[in-house]
Amino acid sequence: MRDRLLAAEQVKAIEWRDGTLYLLDQRHLPLAQDWIACDSVLAVVEAIRSMAVRGAPAIGISAAYAVVLAARARLAAGGDWLAALEEDFTLLAGARPTGGNLSWALNRMRERLERCRDQADPAAALELEALAIHDSDREANLTMAQFGVELIRRHQGNPQALLTHGNSGALASGGFGTALGVIRGAWLEGMLERVYVDETRPWLQGSRLTAWELAGDGIPLTLNADAAAAHIMKTKGVTWVVVGAERIAANGDVAGKIGTYQLAVNAMHHGVRFMVVAASSSIDLGLATGEDIPLEERDDSELLEVGGQRLGARVEVFNPVFDVTPADLIDAIVTEKGIVERPDAAKLAQLMCRKRLH
Repeated sequence: MRDRLLAAEQVKAIEWRDGTLYLLDQRHLPLAQDWIACDSVLAVVEAIRSMAVRGAPAIGISAAYAVVLAARARLAAGGDWLAALEEDFTLLAGARPTGGNLSWALNRMRERLERCRDQADPAAALELEALAIHDSDREANLTMAQFGVELIRRHQGNPQALLTHGNSGALASGGFGTALGVIRGAWLEGMLERVYVDETRPWLQGSRLTAWELAGDGIPLTLNADAAAAHIMKTKGVTWVVVGAERIAANGDVAGKIGTYQLAVNAMHHGVRFMVVAASSSIDLGLATGEDIPLEERDDSELLEVGGQRLGARVEVFNPVFDVTPADLIDAIVTEKGIVERPDAAKLAQLMCRKRLH
C-alpha cells in the first residue's frame, strides 16, 4: 500500500530551493496556482498570518525554514546574533497560536541551535534540521494513512461513505495529508464509495481546497454546506467522520477547524464513528485539557465580506477559527506512532513514550 500511496502524491504546497522557501498561495486556489518566494522571516510570518500557507503541519514546516532564513540574516548582520534570533523565534511563535506543530517545530529548531551554535556554519546545521522536519512529516502522513485505512477496515464493511471538514490534505502538510491521507488510502484500497466534503466557512477550505485535491485524484466526492452535515449522516449512510487537528491536549481533547465540535456531537447522535488524524507533534502533553488550548479569532471581515465586497450589516461579529472537541466524543486518534481508541490521558501518555512506530 505504501508504494501506491507514494505513486499517488501529486500536490505539493512547500518547496525549499536554493536557500529560499516557496509556498503555494492557498488564498488563490483553485482558480490560480501562484507561488510566493519567501527569503526572510518576516515574509514567512506574513504568509502564515495571511493564510497563504495554512494547516498546522505546513505552518510548522514553514516556521522551521523561517528559522534558517532568520539565522542567516542575523549571522550576516554580525553582533549578538543569538540574542537577535530570539526576536525571530518570538515573532514566529505568535504568528498563529493554536496549532501545536508550530511550537513543536520551533522547539526542535531551538534544540538544534543549542547543539550547533558554536559550529563554523550553524545555519547549515539548522537547514538540515528543517529538511528533516519536512521529511518526517511526509513519512508520518504515509504511516497514518495506512493505520487509518486498517481502522476503517476493522470496523465496517466496504465500500463506505466518509465525511470530512476543513482541509487536512497535502496542502496542509509536508506530504500526503493527515485526514485526506486516510481518505486517499481508503480509495486506493477500494474501501471508499464517496466523500462528503463540508464547505468549511468562512474561508471555504473544503470547497476551495479539499474538493480540488480529491477531484484531482479522481475520488468521488459531494460538496455540501456545513449545515447539511447532520442531514447527510442521517440519510447517506456515512460510517466515519475523518478530520485533522491543530493541537491535542494531554487528555485527548482536540482543537480543530471551527465546526468540528458540532460534527462530533452529530456523529455520536447518528452512530457515526469519529476519527482524528494528526502527527504526534500535534499532541501537547503540557496542556491538561482542551480548555488550555489558545483558540485563534480572526477579523470580522471574513464573515461580513466576500471577495473584498461587504455583504453583511455592520454588527458585532464572533469569528473563532477553531473549536475544541472533547475526548469523549472521539472514537480514535490516529498518529504515526499508532492508534489511540477512546482517548484519555493515560493512553496518550503511553503513546508518546513510544520511540518507534507501532
